[in-house]
Amino acid sequence: MSGGKVYLVGSGPGDPGLLTRRAWGLLESADAVLHDSLVGDDVLDQLPEPVEVVDVGKRPPDRTSQSEINDMLVDRSRDGEAVVRLKGGDPHVFGRGGEEAQYLADADVPFEVVPGVSSAVAAPGVAGIPLTHRDCASSVTVITGHETPDKDESALDWDALADTVVSGGTLVVLMGVRRLSNNVAALREHGVPAETPVAMVQKATWGDERTVSATLATIEDAKEEAGIEPPAVTVVGDVVGVRSETSEWLDR
Repeated sequence: MSGGKVYLVGSGPGDPGLLTRRAWGLLESADAVLHDSLVGDDVLDQLPEPVEVVDVGKRPPDRTSQSEINDMLVDRSRDGEAVVRLKGGDPHVFGRGGEEAQYLADADVPFEVVPGVSSAVAAPGVAGIPLTHRDCASSVTVITGHETPDKDESALDWDALADTVVSGGTLVVLMGVRRLSNNVAALREHGVPAETPVAMVQKATWGDERTVSATLATIEDAKEEAGIEPPAVTVVGDVVGVRSETSEWLDR
């Protein structure tokens, strides 16, 4: 691992066992690790003592702005440090890895991208929900749940998303716990049937992982009853029904 370089590394969904070998090798030899809020303590606690660990998460009250993070990456690398920018899941799946790569390139700072296992794939998988299945799903769409569906210039085409689900595709919503009711309403308004299966997977691969299954009509009540909180992944589509046939074995 060379100094004066930044490594944009995905930590996976949380379980240290799901880190790639490349990711762990970089973490062990880094001068500094700048990590997001979704990186679990199980990963950070295993880092060697000489590695400086810096929390640059964006959760209040100690929120670190993206501009501050960008400057830290550039400044530390120019000081000769080998810097790991550690993100939950994969750096390029709603992790701003693309933005940071652009910033580093513009600043002439050497960098490398190390992919990670995205929660978009991991959460449904560990819960017994295949994203695709020959009998019921031939496509997958992943969206952010942060965006309000009724804002004037939404980047999401809810007509197209609803058509995807109705035609048998799988919809995965990341970071959508707090706006679940908005997203459910948007899908219903655009024609997705109330009985469409839905599941929410909280803290996939963590010690307190939980999954709740329901329908589009009942998922809000199921979420409240189960006490589902962020981070959680929401899956909409017929593939959710497969869980009923596999969860007993996965939970053993």
